Amino acid sequence: MTFKHMRTDLMMKTVNTVHGTLIKVSGGRLGGTAGGMTTVELHSVGRKSGRARNNLLTAPIIDNDRIILVASKGGDERHPDWYHNITAQPNVEVTIDGVREAVTARTASADEKAEMWSKITAEYKGYARYQEKTDREIPVVICDRC
Repeated sequence: MTFKHMRTDLMMKTVNTVHGTLIKVSGGRLGGTAGGMTTVELHSVGRKSGRARNNLLTAPIIDNDRIILVASKGGDERHPDWYHNITAQPNVEVTIDGVREAVTARTASADEKAEMWSKITAEYKGYARYQEKTDREIPVVICDRC
């Protein structure tokens, strides 16, 4: 692992920890949104470790049937670990506003992503910048409510 990768991973882990602490300390009154989007806590299982993993993410689109997540990792050339975990085990749970529910996660097809991308980037322009920053295709994840 390069120094750049270690720095990115440490930064992401630190932001996640601070954000999670803010939510817990405030009893959920603070931290429910970030960048104008709803905060989602993703509960998955580590594909290698088998351990429970929790990641705070943002959802640019939430509707009655699905929650949309973007596996951007800030435009890093690597997919985030949580994305690898959900592709290995797509039956996950999410917590939104203190309510935990089961969902099935899947990567959006190219057509589905194309259909949603303008709405996603309208919610948070950073996603477009992240895509420009990296050569990898940033996955859009659809979490279908069970």
